[in-house]
Amino acid sequence: MPRAFIAGCAGLALTPEERAFLSEADPWGLILFKRNVADRGQIRALTQDFRNCVKRADAPVLIDQEGGRVQRMGPPEWLAYPAAGRIGAFEPALAEAAARLIGRLIAYDLHEVGITADCAPVLDVAEPGTHAVIGARAWSEDPGRVATFGRAFAEGLLAGGVAPVIKHMPGHGRARADSHRELPTVAASREALQRDFAPFKALAGLPMAMTAHVVYRALDPDRPATASRVVVEEVMRGEIGFGGLIMSDDVSMNALSGPFEERARAIFAAGLDIALHCNGDLDEARAVASASPPLAGEGARRAARALAAIRLPEPLDLERARADLAAIYARLGVA
Repeated sequence: MPRAFIAGCAGLALTPEERAFLSEADPWGLILFKRNVADRGQIRALTQDFRNCVKRADAPVLIDQEGGRVQRMGPPEWLAYPAAGRIGAFEPALAEAAARLIGRLIAYDLHEVGITADCAPVLDVAEPGTHAVIGARAWSEDPGRVATFGRAFAEGLLAGGVAPVIKHMPGHGRARADSHRELPTVAASREALQRDFAPFKALAGLPMAMTAHVVYRALDPDRPATASRVVVEEVMRGEIGFGGLIMSDDVSMNALSGPFEERARAIFAAGLDIALHCNGDLDEARAVASASPPLAGEGARRAARALAAIRLPEPLDLERARADLAAIYARLGVA
């Protein structure tokens, strides 16, 4: 039975120490970053090595491959894609078509190297004061457009055999600070926050979500959403109605504080299913692992449903899909 956390690794291949840790701690999944990416053969070897360590052929491997500035796999080995905000500014029908095509093409890239989950789409609703950490990663300032284009992107991923992870629930768009560096606080009323919840409600049937390290004073003035049972149970599970697996954002971000065992315990006390640790620091990872329970009960059932969403890709005419996307770009003057 795997433990309820996702680990990172330090480089392009697992070290003997990392292999020993993964074999013993048995994290549910692995997440990759640019430091872990060189070429197709290298990623295939890395993902297979991880699965050999945990002895689960279906153990998920995740990555953040959104487009724009958040894409860990890029040129010259892979195509680059525009940021969601640039696509979201298109005429709606073309934006929806582009989002679906981009999701499908990203899924092709990921599936080819053994990556089975994409930490995307971002469903945060932008506004004029949205911090640059989200910025153009958001599709739009219109919640309806965010939901429509986010759904199209997610459907493209699923068609390509990759599970989407919607983020950052219940919404990071109002934050005025970068949660990688500090803990943002949002003072908006619960009524105003309905705008932020709307895309997550619309896509509540998707298999996985990631939380925001943000304090919402109207919901829980003392704890960020990641560590708040009130936000997880009343808002994410209740008001938003999300029934899938919920993982934390990276526990090594500076929005959270305290020893890593305490950070992980707070996440599980809040009711999250999975703790996410990304930076590959083995000492931190061991601390997170020590506080992560076996993935059991309802969390295990949600994890199983998430894995069941990862199916064999539907047929794809790769050249045609790329040509169709290029035609949309040309029509709208996108380089």
